[in-house]
Amino acid sequence: MENINIKSPLFLILFAFFFGGLFAQNSDMNFIPPQNPSIIKAIKTTAKITLDGSLNETDWQHTVPISGSDFFRMEPKQGGDFEFKTSVSLLFDEKNLYVGVFCEDSLGKKGVRVQDFRRDFIYGENDIFYFQLDPQNLRRYCVSFQTTPLGTQRDVQVFDDDFKDNDWDALWSVKSKMLENGWSAEFAIPFKSLRYELPKAGEAVSWGFTAARLARRTYEQTVFPPIPQAFSPYRMTYAALLEGLELPKPALNLRLNPYFLYSYEKKTVNDTEIPGTNASKLGGDVKWAVNSHAVLDMTFNTDFAQADVDRAVNNLTRFNVFFPERRQFFLENSGIYPSDGSSIYPFFSRTIGLANSQFNAAAVPIDAGVRFNDRNEKRTLSALYVHQRGTDEQGGASFGLARFQKNFGKQNNFGAMLTHRFDEVKGQFAGNHNTTLTADFFLRPNDSWTVSGFWSGSRDEGADKLGHAGNLFAGLNLNKMYAGWVTKWVTQDYLPGMGFTFANNVIHHNPGGYFIWRPKKEKSLFRRGDPGCFVNYYHNASDGKFQQADLYIFPVYQWFRDNSFLEISFFPTWQNIDFDFSPLDITVPQGRYFYVRNFLQYNTDRSRKLSGSVSANFGKFYDGRLATIATDLRIAPSPHIALTLDYELNHAKSLGDNATDKDVHLYSAGLRLALNPKLQGTVFYQYNSLNKTGRWNARVSWEYHPLSFLYVVFNDTRGDLGFDRFSSTGVIGKISLMHQI
Repeated sequence: MENINIKSPLFLILFAFFFGGLFAQNSDMNFIPPQNPSIIKAIKTTAKITLDGSLNETDWQHTVPISGSDFFRMEPKQGGDFEFKTSVSLLFDEKNLYVGVFCEDSLGKKGVRVQDFRRDFIYGENDIFYFQLDPQNLRRYCVSFQTTPLGTQRDVQVFDDDFKDNDWDALWSVKSKMLENGWSAEFAIPFKSLRYELPKAGEAVSWGFTAARLARRTYEQTVFPPIPQAFSPYRMTYAALLEGLELPKPALNLRLNPYFLYSYEKKTVNDTEIPGTNASKLGGDVKWAVNSHAVLDMTFNTDFAQADVDRAVNNLTRFNVFFPERRQFFLENSGIYPSDGSSIYPFFSRTIGLANSQFNAAAVPIDAGVRFNDRNEKRTLSALYVHQRGTDEQGGASFGLARFQKNFGKQNNFGAMLTHRFDEVKGQFAGNHNTTLTADFFLRPNDSWTVSGFWSGSRDEGADKLGHAGNLFAGLNLNKMYAGWVTKWVTQDYLPGMGFTFANNVIHHNPGGYFIWRPKKEKSLFRRGDPGCFVNYYHNASDGKFQQADLYIFPVYQWFRDNSFLEISFFPTWQNIDFDFSPLDITVPQGRYFYVRNFLQYNTDRSRKLSGSVSANFGKFYDGRLATIATDLRIAPSPHIALTLDYELNHAKSLGDNATDKDVHLYSAGLRLALNPKLQGTVFYQYNSLNKTGRWNARVSWEYHPLSFLYVVFNDTRGDLGFDRFSSTGVIGKISLMHQI
């Protein structure tokens, strides 16, 4: 394996500067979790609770609510009086935990901000109430149930307040109701949708519980119990204890989700039509909660027709573009796998179900897969196996993963992961084995400090190469500042057959931080400002040779009271181009360059019916100039309809070998229509002038039963493929049925 050279003078200077400033600021500590957590009680109801959002059953009046005075303000300032009062009550019966909430707002319906009816809505754009449960009282894990005044749903799994699984879906219900003085909501969370253990004889039930509300009009966030604003309501070390529950025996908790699909597709190349293909297939998923902490998932003849399409991106950097996973089966529990979150993934699920790159990464059918996750207070075990079907061009492939993680202390762990990919022989393509072994750790000595990292080694049999990659991170979150340091590296021969890397033969150092300024005056025009600076320094992993560096200086990084946002920043940049490099298909001569880029961005209040943003990134660019202008506009006159229009212009001037002037346009438009949270339709179009490619994606989804869907999807793509013009048009119909036992 190659050795890593990190002995550059700049690295050592930055190291000393960073940690000197870091320890100098350590006096601004967050308040610590209470020694004796707050206690709240759930009351058993004998009457039927009608889920309508009204809270008019008598039993709601017999509860002892968490009232406005029990909540604590996190935003726009920590502590003190706040405007929007919230009251929360808890009931239960043999089947469900019920949470009732009244969110006071003197403007009633006129004061509500809700953008649309989508499930898993975007946090920060809507009025929301949400609560977190830690049924095993681990104090480092929670499930969150969230709603808006329109009764839309969002559910999230969170680990250690840092790793969020936004694509976790549970079976639960909520109804909300608009009132003259605010809005109310009723949640019904089936016990069979939760994973817990019955208490031992003589022990009482004790679950971790937090609740929070965002009043979006003034971006006032309140939380119960008190949690420092440097964290989030998911930080369960501060949680209250929910007592009084009489729990039923954990259910079998088996979810069956079969589907039937029909698809038709036709293609043309250079105006020659290729005979259309149509297909129908059956498949499905099975989820079995073996016990309170272990889940077995199985998938057969897997299909992802309903997954969102990727958006086109024009890459102006030397690094690979990361496209996130969008397929539901692979999204759930993805946070348990080690990665740096953006650049290095020893396991990246998008490598599964795609053809090899020489075949343009087209989708390849997945025959079957199985995944097992077992997470408790002491450790985590995870295993995955997926078989990918062979095609006319390549053989089948088997993907295997094993993961172990050991918890120690209050919020610390270390772990290991093994991946193995086997590509089968097909025609002229030989079989291949690819293996990675990864070791990782996560340390949180207190609630303000986080230190983490991983090392990953790879062996690729076909290439006969050994390589390694990894990262180290240290970060400090305080109410008045953030400081962090990241160093990540990838050697030339690190080849994760089931993973992703942003580049090879590179080390990236990224120290920096920002101060957090909040006005002392209540109801100020400003909510928060985060001026600061980050350093990005890249060099070869093999010999330390310089690649590029920049300073990200942002003296203005300002949120206003309505959560509109303004940034003014600068990027002094040093480049060493010693390879073939053609941004926007313009060849840049090899050599060393220095230039300064300037960046301006303004976003309006995203919760309004009319919102938008504009940004400009301009200045010198290698041997020429480049201005990138991006705008977006969102028109949402009601939650039933939303139109988005986006435009990006890259205007190059005197760039490259031939002093090229070039304009590249990227147009995007989207329309969302919703009758209610269950029946919605979307249309998306994008055109990129760089490769003259346009694509349509239209989708209608009907949730006719909880987590059971009918989809109709239309896709159309037309553009250039090398010297050929091509088009592809397809229609897909899919119906799935969710049944929980």
